[in-house]
Amino acid sequence: MSIPFITAEEAASYIKNGDNVGFSGFTASGTPKVVSVALAKRARELHEKGEPFKVNLFTGASTNDYVDGELSRADAIGIRTPYQGHKPARDLVNKGGMHYFDTHLSHLSQDIRYGFYGDIDVAIIEATEMSPNGEIILGAGLGMTPTIAMMAKKVIIEYSSYYKTSFRGFHDNYVPLDLPHRREIPIYKSSDRIGSTVIKIDPNKIIGVVPSNASESIAPFTAPDEISQRIGNNISTFLAEELRNGKIPKEFLPVQSGVGNVANAVLYGLGENPDIPQFEMYTEVIQDAVMHLMEAGKCKFASTCALTFSDDAMLHFMDNIDFFRDKILMRPSEISNHPEIVRRLGLIAMNTALEADIFGNVNSTHVLGTKMMNGIGGSADFSRNAYLSIFSCPSIQKGGMISTFVPMVSHVDHSEHSVKILATEQGVADLRGKDPRQRAETIIENCVHPMYKELMWDYLKLSQGGHTPHNLRAAFAFHETFMDCGDMSQTDFAKFVK
Repeated sequence: MSIPFITAEEAASYIKNGDNVGFSGFTASGTPKVVSVALAKRARELHEKGEPFKVNLFTGASTNDYVDGELSRADAIGIRTPYQGHKPARDLVNKGGMHYFDTHLSHLSQDIRYGFYGDIDVAIIEATEMSPNGEIILGAGLGMTPTIAMMAKKVIIEYSSYYKTSFRGFHDNYVPLDLPHRREIPIYKSSDRIGSTVIKIDPNKIIGVVPSNASESIAPFTAPDEISQRIGNNISTFLAEELRNGKIPKEFLPVQSGVGNVANAVLYGLGENPDIPQFEMYTEVIQDAVMHLMEAGKCKFASTCALTFSDDAMLHFMDNIDFFRDKILMRPSEISNHPEIVRRLGLIAMNTALEADIFGNVNSTHVLGTKMMNGIGGSADFSRNAYLSIFSCPSIQKGGMISTFVPMVSHVDHSEHSVKILATEQGVADLRGKDPRQRAETIIENCVHPMYKELMWDYLKLSQGGHTPHNLRAAFAFHETFMDCGDMSQTDFAKFVK
């Protein structure tokens, strides 16, 4: 059958108030860019007429300003999951303007297939190639596209001409068997291919094709600063020592890395350490650093869900795409983050913390326990099941007015049971085999900034006994002091001494 080309405005007109809308992609990569803008415009027009219009937004992870930014500014999102990363969306979440529920990225595809959140009314999918029979080649991000393509009642294709070369062969589209008949997912090394290079969509479901020529609009990460470099060096030195001591196999283990400047610095630290051998990655996102490590011969293969390259790096990738064809494979987030594979391959999982406490609990989502930043993302998919789970962050923020290490985290995303290693620019705390008091002593000595160490020791002196030496009257004194005067270092534990 012939699938018509339509405008973004025509496509948006098929989406109704209250619809569940699924988007392709993972981060900004592979995420649609023109229909969402038209949808935001339509929402504003309807709101001006006094008519309600909000959609429920389901994505692979974060998106881009074309989606989360435009739709949030138009107040056009009713329900949002599983992750958001743009300030307009964050602001809307924190003032109660959208119902955001934070969930693990590996869970969402299965939850949708089993109807936890109702039907997917419309899927909007970015394609770089397609055929009249509904075979689609995706772009730089995969996310949960196989599931939304299968489950959606209607599909809109955004046909991207931005990519000047074919992505054919980079994707491994795979959906597990239905419960209770599921078998093992047959991935035994990072490079194992188990699915299809294409997604097949019933042409009868496709409303139309919308042309697009927009880039991902991903800005380059800043060069690692001194603090990030020290964190990266501390982690790479620790892993090299584990390798020498036989705690990591001599072949090394696949690496998972989170997103951001600190994550990039940690990867560069691995690349620059001569004692770290060539390694593979099994992760949810690869950034500019991974491309450089591949070209330097340090990273030999990466299984990922998305190529979250800056625009300049993406142009370089496309100019040299044949070099990368046997070195990169993109999978759905359900597979890239699957706990079964994480455990089987024995990953070294490296993620960032917003805040940690001296007993090893990590907060990666909420400022002062209440204000959502972005979401838990895939970090727990990896950390709970990794061979080594490492969390890193600078020891202080805002010039020392905030300690990222506190007596008790204001929100728990990763409990002490999942966190094996903590690292800052000060050093590395190995928490394996330690009870709560030993963990506290190790973290204070190795990770806490010198300007906060005495305060942390003062807190421990307030302990009222028990297995975990907390003082509940003083546990949030750092946070309360910051809310009172904007500087955690002014905390006074003397007032809690009986």
